[in-house]
Amino acid sequence: MWPQKGIWRAPVYIYHRTVRLRGTPHAIAMGIAAGVIVSWTPLLGLHFVSAFAIAFLFGGNFFAAALGTAFGNPLTFPFIWLSTWKIGSFLLGRSAEGRDHINLAAQVKEFHLSEIWGPLLEPMLVGAIIPGLITGGASYAATYIAVRSFQQRRQAMIAARQAELERSASVNGSHN
Repeated sequence: MWPQKGIWRAPVYIYHRTVRLRGTPHAIAMGIAAGVIVSWTPLLGLHFVSAFAIAFLFGGNFFAAALGTAFGNPLTFPFIWLSTWKIGSFLLGRSAEGRDHINLAAQVKEFHLSEIWGPLLEPMLVGAIIPGLITGGASYAATYIAVRSFQQRRQAMIAARQAELERSASVNGSHN
């Protein structure tokens, strides 16, 4: 069950892949944030499309948006779904107590949208707003700083390498 190369391999890969993307720090960070935000929604089949739409509206990178949707994964979805349902139920003033309970498993399996909208999807969509904006904002800030720092280090390294080549060319040119 335990991954052979460790549990941190995927997040480290995503980090390296993200900071090496071409684009401005804003575009890359906005793309990641868009993916993280939509990961909080219960619209599983629409995460990529929704992330691309948000990235388009706010000048984000589409590939970064796709990477950002990795925030929602089999390890995080149970937490996401439960917390968004509880937050949404609270915000909508709904309580599970005293309500007629429907068999959600059967309704979800048979996909009776009209029957699962009120008790399940509506609270999850409403409940996704606050944690989505918080984690999206945090991921934007962290990604922006990481990408800007990586790009500055890379530019400094390229400039140093270019200066070294010019010095060696001038030294070799004066000896010939």
